[in-house]
Amino acid sequence: MRRYGKTQRRRGNESIKMSEVIGIKHNQNIYDLCTASELHINGENIYFDNSPESLEIIRHSCAHLMAQAIKSLYPEAKFFVGPVVNEGFYYDFKVDSKISEEDLPSIESKMLEIAKKAYPITKSTLSRKDAEAKFANDELKQAVMSKIPDDKLSVYAQGDFEDLCRGPHLPNTKLLQHFKLTKIAGAYLGGDEKAQMLIRIYGIAFADKQSLKDYLFAIEEAKKRDHRKLGQEMGLFTFDEDIGAGLPIWLPKGARLRQNLERLLTIALNERGYEPVRGPEILKSDVWKKSGHYDNYKENMYFTTIDEQEYGIKPMNCVGHIKVYQSSPRSYRELPLRFYEYGIVHRHEKSGVLHGLLRVREFTQDDAHIFCQTNQIKDEVNHIISFTKSILDAFNFAYEMELSTRPEKSIGNDEVWESATNALKNALEENKIAYQIDEGGGAFYGPKIDIKITDALKRKWQCGTIQVDMNLPERFALSYTDENNAQVQPVMIHRAILGSFERFVAILTEHFAGEFPLFIAPTQVILIPIGDAQLGYARELRDEIIKIGGYAEIMDKNESLNKKIRLAEKQKVPLIVVIGAKEVESKILAIRDRREKAQYELSQAEFITTLKTKIGEVRF
Repeated sequence: MRRYGKTQRRRGNESIKMSEVIGIKHNQNIYDLCTASELHINGENIYFDNSPESLEIIRHSCAHLMAQAIKSLYPEAKFFVGPVVNEGFYYDFKVDSKISEEDLPSIESKMLEIAKKAYPITKSTLSRKDAEAKFANDELKQAVMSKIPDDKLSVYAQGDFEDLCRGPHLPNTKLLQHFKLTKIAGAYLGGDEKAQMLIRIYGIAFADKQSLKDYLFAIEEAKKRDHRKLGQEMGLFTFDEDIGAGLPIWLPKGARLRQNLERLLTIALNERGYEPVRGPEILKSDVWKKSGHYDNYKENMYFTTIDEQEYGIKPMNCVGHIKVYQSSPRSYRELPLRFYEYGIVHRHEKSGVLHGLLRVREFTQDDAHIFCQTNQIKDEVNHIISFTKSILDAFNFAYEMELSTRPEKSIGNDEVWESATNALKNALEENKIAYQIDEGGGAFYGPKIDIKITDALKRKWQCGTIQVDMNLPERFALSYTDENNAQVQPVMIHRAILGSFERFVAILTEHFAGEFPLFIAPTQVILIPIGDAQLGYARELRDEIIKIGGYAEIMDKNESLNKKIRLAEKQKVPLIVVIGAKEVESKILAIRDRREKAQYELSQAEFITTLKTKIGEVRF
C-alpha cells in the first residue's frame, strides 16, 4: 500500500490534506484525537494516509457512516457491532425491510451525501445505568452492553446518528470519500448459531481514490481466479450435498495434482531424514483427555461410540506420532527423530465459515513431528525454515513469518521457554527471513512460527506453522536415555509447511489462475489427433509420456480442429501437440507452449527428453 507524506489530493472543490493528524499511536495502541485528549495521551502522530494505523481509524469511521446511511434509509434499523476486519469493515444490524445486493448502491449514495455534510464526530461518556436507560428499547444495544465489563461506556455521535463504541474515529465525516460496499451476508448475533440472524454488510475504505481503484481491480481479478470456479471448470474437485458440506471430492485431475505435490514432498522428506508413519483416524477419547484436546478442543471434534467406548475422530496427528515414539525405548543417539504423515483429519467447522477448499471439515495435513533434545531445537527449526524456503521459492511465493511468544496462560519454566523462543528467533535471522513478533500469541505449551505467503494478487495466506511443544511430552511421560543413563524428557516440534493439501491447492489455483507450472500440472500435455488415422500414434506418444512420469490426455472427440484447440486451451494445460499425417510420418511434433506463449517444432525424441527435464527440474 502506498503511504503518502505531507501532500494534498484534490476531489472536486475539496482539498483533503494527507498531512492531517487523525490519531495518536501509544504503546502499540491506536487512539483517536478525542480519546487521546481525554486521557492526556502523547505519542506518535497518525496521519490521514494508507498506513495500517490510519486505515484502522478510517474504516471504523466508515462503518459508522454506513450505519448512519442505513438508519436514514431504514429508520427502524437497530445495530449490533461494526468492527474493522482484514477485508475492511462490516456492521451487523436488523431491519424490517428486505435488503439485498441491489440496495448497496443506494446506501453508498446516502453515505456520500452524509460525508459531504462534514459532521464533526464527537465522543461522550455515559454511566452504565444511563446507557442502559438510553438504550432500554434496543435489544441489540443491550446485547452489546452485556459484553462490556466497564462501568462507563462511550458513545460516538455524528449528525443525528450515535452508537455505543470505543473508537477510534476520524474527527470529521468529510474525510470519508473513497469507499465501496462489497457484499451482504447473514450473521448470527454474537456468532451464536442459536441466536437470531442479522444482516451483515461489508465494505472497504481508503484515504485516496487510486488505492480504492487498485483494490477493486484486485477484487475483480480474484473473482476470475476463484478456486471454486476454476476447480469446477478444470475438473479438479467438487462438493456434493448428498455427501455433506465441507467434504471435498477429488476428481482425477485434482487427485493427480495432489499426487504430484506428494511425490515431490516425499522425495524431499526422505532426503531430509524423515520417516513415514501413519496413525489411526479414530482414537479412544481417553488419549484425547490426556492430550488436553478433550477439554480445550472438544467442540471442534467428532465423536463416535464403539462397544460402549467413546472414540474421537482425530483433528490432529500429534497423538498418533507420540504413540510411534512410545513404541520402543529411545536413546539420545536416535535423536532427532523425524516422523511425517499425510494425515487425514476432521474438524467440526460451522457451516457459515466453509469456503471451497480453503475451509473444509476433512483435510490432509503435510504433517510432521520431530522429537529432539533441547539443544537441538535451533538446528531443527533451521532445517524446517530452509525446507520451507525451498518449497515456497519453487512456486514464486513471497512469504514472511510471525514469531509468537509466551502467553500469560502457559506451562513450563522460564528457562525452557526462553531457550525455545531464542532458537526460533535465531533460526529466522540466520535464514534472513523477515518476521514480526506477536507478543503473547504463542500456544500455552510453547512458542511458534506461523508461515504467511503472499500470492500474485498481493493477498496474504496463513499456511504452515512450526510449534515447539513442552506440554505433550510431559502429559504422555515421553523420555529418552541420555549419555549419563538418565531419563530425560524430549522436546516435540510440530510442523506443517503447506498447512493442508486442500488449502494449498486452493491458494496455488488462485495464485496461478489455474495455469499450474508444468512440474505439478495434473495434465502436462494434450494430444490432438486431426483424425482417426493419427489416433494410434497419439496413444503411443501418450504411453511414452506416462513412462517418464508425466501425464497426457488425448482429445479425440468428433469435433473440428479449431474447437479441439479451444477446448484444450480452456483447460490451461501447459503443452498442446497437434498430430496430423505429417507428424506421424516425420515424428516432428508441432507444439503450442502455453506458458512460453510460443509455437515450435521438436522431434519426438527431443520432445520426450525436454518434457522429462521439465518435469524433474524442480526439487524441494
